[in-house]
Amino acid sequence: MKKILITGITGYIGGTIARKLLDKQYTVIGLVRNEDHTEELNAAGIETIVGSIHDEAVLQKAISGVDAFIHNADSADDAYAADSIVNALEGTGKTFIFTSGSAIFGGKENGERNDFVFTEDFPLQPRLEMASRVLINQHILRSARKNVRSIVIVPTMVYGEGLGLKKDSIQLPALIRFSKEKGFGTYFGKGENIWSNVHIEDLADLYVLALEKAKAGSIYYAENGSSTLKHLAEKISEQYALKAAQSVTVQEAVDTFGPAGGYFGFASNSLCSSDKARAELLWKPQHQSIEHYI
Repeated sequence: MKKILITGITGYIGGTIARKLLDKQYTVIGLVRNEDHTEELNAAGIETIVGSIHDEAVLQKAISGVDAFIHNADSADDAYAADSIVNALEGTGKTFIFTSGSAIFGGKENGERNDFVFTEDFPLQPRLEMASRVLINQHILRSARKNVRSIVIVPTMVYGEGLGLKKDSIQLPALIRFSKEKGFGTYFGKGENIWSNVHIEDLADLYVLALEKAKAGSIYYAENGSSTLKHLAEKISEQYALKAAQSVTVQEAVDTFGPAGGYFGFASNSLCSSDKARAELLWKPQHQSIEHYI
């Protein structure tokens, strides 16, 4: 298995996975929406196919020439793309690694703490707002019965410097920018809600291990540590010489980051365990502290 097709290859996660695969002598091909970054990608040793994830003819042709497909491009909530990819892969025995997101654990707690730790064995009953995301994951895992080597990876709060074109993640930089605008490290409500986190390079290593070792129909949660939003806010205040961390309302988070970002990205709990990835794939993450990174 040497030729790997990646969507979202100009993004934070996709670009870092691509770098790790290139380092292991895989051939990496990026499916990109336009030609804006093709020269940069080609210079990095990445082949490119220009086309839309929603063009089934493009998908079929791209998939026919590769051994595995890693889907990162705005993937967690796009049921149309997920279904098209499964249809294109059906019966091929090829690998499909899908990127989900750990907001599926969120209970819309509005900054209140919940210490429950999700494992892959625990049956999810997501809130309405995240139900489609869980259904997409299940649809992809069930494609294993149609001779697709399907794997779902669920990253938590990702931090660290990316190895591809995009260097920064979404959540933490957004919180830092918002805090700088306010003049103090910000958390929402009590800020006691907890998010598991994982360094971008450790996460990319997990994708490579899943590609090489995972069984069809497997799902893996990706974390190596956790922190409350209030603690992150305190670290941001300290690092950027801002005023002492303060609470702002969850409504302001919703107004600033949208409902998904406000209620789930910054005010819900998202706490899980990666024991399964460590045991089955022998994943050994090296980075342990999002606070140290800040």
